[in-house]
Amino acid sequence: MDHLETRLFAAAFGSLLPLPTKLEPHLEEALRHVLNHPGTLVRPRLVFEMALAYGLESGHARDLAVSLEYFHTASLIFDDLPCMDNAQKRRGAPCVHVAFGDATAILAALALINRAYALSWRAVAGAPQERQTRALAYIERRLGVEGLLNGQSLDLRYSTLPHDRRTTQRVANDKTVSLIRLPLILPAMLGGASESELQLLERLALSWGLSYQIVDDLKDVLQNSEETGKTVARDSSLDRPNLVLAIGIPAAVERLTRLIERGDKALERLIEQRPAIRFLKKLRHDLNSESTRVAQSACATRGPA
Repeated sequence: MDHLETRLFAAAFGSLLPLPTKLEPHLEEALRHVLNHPGTLVRPRLVFEMALAYGLESGHARDLAVSLEYFHTASLIFDDLPCMDNAQKRRGAPCVHVAFGDATAILAALALINRAYALSWRAVAGAPQERQTRALAYIERRLGVEGLLNGQSLDLRYSTLPHDRRTTQRVANDKTVSLIRLPLILPAMLGGASESELQLLERLALSWGLSYQIVDDLKDVLQNSEETGKTVARDSSLDRPNLVLAIGIPAAVERLTRLIERGDKALERLIEQRPAIRFLKKLRHDLNSESTRVAQSACATRGPA
């Protein structure tokens, strides 16, 4: 993503949640804090390009991109709360609850969710009715009690569950993979993708989602807050799911390699059917570069055999 595109998406992230003049000042300050720290913006860029590749109008593509990023950002605000992960830093800045208190953080997250649904409804309005119905149901499934919420609850109760690969991956599937499925699959669904394409996208989302989670788990174990821009070493201290802690660094790195290879097979078949999504190879390259860097760091930390 070049600098101009980054600025454009940052501007959209900051402007599509209008703040009324009579908004309570403390809540307004908290929301401005959130809107001024949009993160890397990789997810909305992915949504936007997927939407254009499947024929969505650019305005609808933008609304869908920002809506999914608002959902994701709200989930991070909740995740950082003292009753959840009790994090202190997010996106290189103090967490919302640290700067403005728990209650205001919750209200800010709800404001993002409320606006995200409004933008989602606006984005799907241009699609045929049957696609609208399917897309909105998919959002509910991935963000609701079948997806993100269930994963978060499993995360919070992890100390009572077996600390093995199966349980840890189940949490990641409901949480991380759900938030990868939406950017990849929702635009394709609205654009009338074939069932074959949707199945391959589901396979790709699973491979990439679990890969991103393993990379994040490795960072939590191996890196510091300055390197990641967020609080680290929380999984061990809070007894939360972390595949590296569950199966060890070597097995986690091996698992990461296999997942990326599976994703590559799905991606090649997808590009054969839909050449317009060839840009996903760039995202795959970035994932591989990041995973290689973190894996090398893991090997260096372990030292010679």
